[in-house]
Amino acid sequence: MTKSPTSYDAIILGAGGAGLMCAAVAGQRGRKVLLIDHADQPGKKILISGGGRCNFTNIHTAPDRYLSANRHFAKSALSRYTAQDFIALVNGYDIAWHEKTLGQLFCDGSAKQIVAMLMDECPDDRVTLSLGQSVSDIRHSDGTYQVDYGSEAATAPALVIATGGPSIPKMGATSFAYDIARQFGLKVVEPRPALVPLTLGGEETLFRSLSGVSAPIVASCGKTTFREAALFTHKGLSGPAILQISSYWRHGDPVGVDFLPDLKPDWLTKLKREAPRLTLSRAVNAHLPARLSETLLERIALSGDLGNLADRKLEEASRRLSNWRFMPNGTEGYAKAEVTAGGISTGELSSKNMEARQMPGLYAIGEAVDVTGWLGGYNFQWAWASGHAAGEAI
Repeated sequence: MTKSPTSYDAIILGAGGAGLMCAAVAGQRGRKVLLIDHADQPGKKILISGGGRCNFTNIHTAPDRYLSANRHFAKSALSRYTAQDFIALVNGYDIAWHEKTLGQLFCDGSAKQIVAMLMDECPDDRVTLSLGQSVSDIRHSDGTYQVDYGSEAATAPALVIATGGPSIPKMGATSFAYDIARQFGLKVVEPRPALVPLTLGGEETLFRSLSGVSAPIVASCGKTTFREAALFTHKGLSGPAILQISSYWRHGDPVGVDFLPDLKPDWLTKLKREAPRLTLSRAVNAHLPARLSETLLERIALSGDLGNLADRKLEEASRRLSNWRFMPNGTEGYAKAEVTAGGISTGELSSKNMEARQMPGLYAIGEAVDVTGWLGGYNFQWAWASGHAAGEAI
């Protein structure tokens, strides 16, 4: 039997990064907040991120590093709560951190420190945390939202959707955010797995035999390129460069891979003049792992001493190695996706405070929204920035 509802200033659904930030900011402004999560502890995705060290932001955060149907939407929130703002918060709690490649910041210790910090930022007398409780019903009437959860009920003039997307279902992730959005008439951009390994089929299954082999490459899809490592897996392609490009890839698109990004197109013909007795396989092996080199050259069907190979054959080999075309047949899905692309349409929301234009008091933040960052701390920065924007408004 549901009890008579308790009244709050705001109800936040989801105690992940965005929900915790929103609750902290609103609580510090004196708002009485209820933060509900069906998980048994807050910040579960934070805890597993970055190998347990949490890649909590990226110093190169900029709007052009986010995908959205509206590429300008993220500008407002990101400009008002920056990577430097979050770093200042982390420093204020004496949490030691370090920078890895490409501006990625990680805790020296544990991701638990970030969750503890966010919890400490939520004033005990203003923020009520309810864990392990599933929401059974949400209603709206006369400017008030009512949420039934467990055996409890709560009402508030503001409801914040911060339940993320369906990526990593083993963590309890679902598409609940989209169900709520649709209930209140908000459009949803079709969700899909992002930052996810790609799978290979057909003739390309032979590359699965390279499982465990990695190499620095440039991956491309359309006009988008990323230069990082690629990793061959027993299902296809992974590694940072592939995860990055996967967010831009759609079924039927080829993925281009430059296996030799530091070499000029004529490197083989020049090498032929310098060392005509050098074999093609040894020439390529000098730049790539041997197993990968052998597999690629087998597909090109070219071998022998450089001096015995025509220049045009060598130029063609160089071209192939610098623009290898893979045709992925899919992805490894939400189970292996770090985030979800798509989500609640930005066209429904104010970019300033994340409130639904046609539904006063309803907000959507974090991964639930159609804003998806690159790999490397960008999605956490969007969680902090969007959560902060809504927390300032509710």
